[in-house]
Amino acid sequence: MAETSIGKPYIDEGTTRKIIHDIEVSEYDWHRDAKDRTVTVKEGQGWQLQYNGELPIELIEGKEYFIPANLYHRVIPGIGDLLLKIEE
Repeated sequence: MAETSIGKPYIDEGTTRKIIHDIEVSEYDWHRDAKDRTVTVKEGQGWQLQYNGELPIELIEGKEYFIPANLYHRVIPGIGDLLLKIEE
């Protein structure tokens, strides 16, 4: 199982976030962010994004996804790590 120095299933480097794939599924908690975010998938296969009350959608490399402020959401792990560019 992967561990990060901050005790979370991801590592932030500036506007890039690497979400680790080989952790317990329960670590991918439902959460919400204080600000609107647009995320662009840089790397990752089979990962999904699920908004509260909706079915999961597949995250596709190169595509942007909008996450409104205060909307509960989560990622569902795929193969390998997920690399995202995050813009607020």
